Amino acid sequence: AFTANIALTALWLLLGPVFRFSDTWQLTMNTAASQVTFLIAFLLQNTQNRDTRALQLKLDELIRSTAGARSQLIQLEELDDDQLDALKHEFERLHERRSRTSGKV
Repeated sequence: AFTANIALTALWLLLGPVFRFSDTWQLTMNTAASQVTFLIAFLLQNTQNRDTRALQLKLDELIRSTAGARSQLIQLEELDDDQLDALKHEFERLHERRSRTSGKV
């Protein structure tokens, strides 16, 4: 893909004198670059979503297979913001309580 991009850019530059470096010649590269940027944004978002789903499945499996783990934490990503905030505060309180009893912060 990188090599093809370099080749197309070189071709565009070589055609500059043929089209007398016209506005249309410049607009062609500008339009192509804008479209490629737009498509790459969607590709990156799709890749990020896929990685996040895979990570969530791995974490769900670890929670499921760990003795003593709370199974209600599986599919935590489905909770709304208020529910997530409540869990965050609960874990902060647990951390503070354990820090006081162990003497560590």
